[in-house]
Amino acid sequence: MSQQTEQRPVIDRLLEAASGLFYEQGYAATGIDQIVQRSGVAKRTLYRHFPSKDDLIVAYLRRTDAAFTRWLDAEVARAAERAGTLTPTDELRLLLELIQVKAVSPSCAGCTFQGAAAEFPDAAHQVHAVAKQHKDALRARLTGLAERAGLAEPARLADELLLLIDGAWAAARMYRGVTGSPAAVLRHAAAAVIAAHRTR
Repeated sequence: MSQQTEQRPVIDRLLEAASGLFYEQGYAATGIDQIVQRSGVAKRTLYRHFPSKDDLIVAYLRRTDAAFTRWLDAEVARAAERAGTLTPTDELRLLLELIQVKAVSPSCAGCTFQGAAAEFPDAAHQVHAVAKQHKDALRARLTGLAERAGLAEPARLADELLLLIDGAWAAARMYRGVTGSPAAVLRHAAAAVIAAHRTR
């Protein structure tokens, strides 16, 4: 292990190691020993920071949620700077386009929050709850943009768009690296849904 790696904060090393393993393998299939080996952090130290594997999963999901929000915000800010301004409808379309680009990337293995909810189906479980918080936040963001755009039935529109997004993430996992993934039509499907809410 390099000196630079050793000097990185222990929690960062653990979360970075866990991130790749959880995303590629899933939660149940990833063992603590794998995380310890990849991070170079002793198991005893891991458990000092994260008393259980579930605690580590929750920390990973929160970290991923924050990174996703930062990414969206940065891309929206860049687009607004290029265009001079973005209308709420423009931003709504952009969000769907950004997610489509990510979903058709060969590196995309789908939505880690969907995976968490599937592996922890009990709604009362902390992992399921944190995964749902991510979806609720995106749903609220879509609703807010639809409201500001003056589109009809903004909450319903947000739900329709969220279903399209989650469908794209599911396709990303199923068709990973395959030309012609259904995720490639996300932005066009979203445009049709948004247009329909203009006429209601």
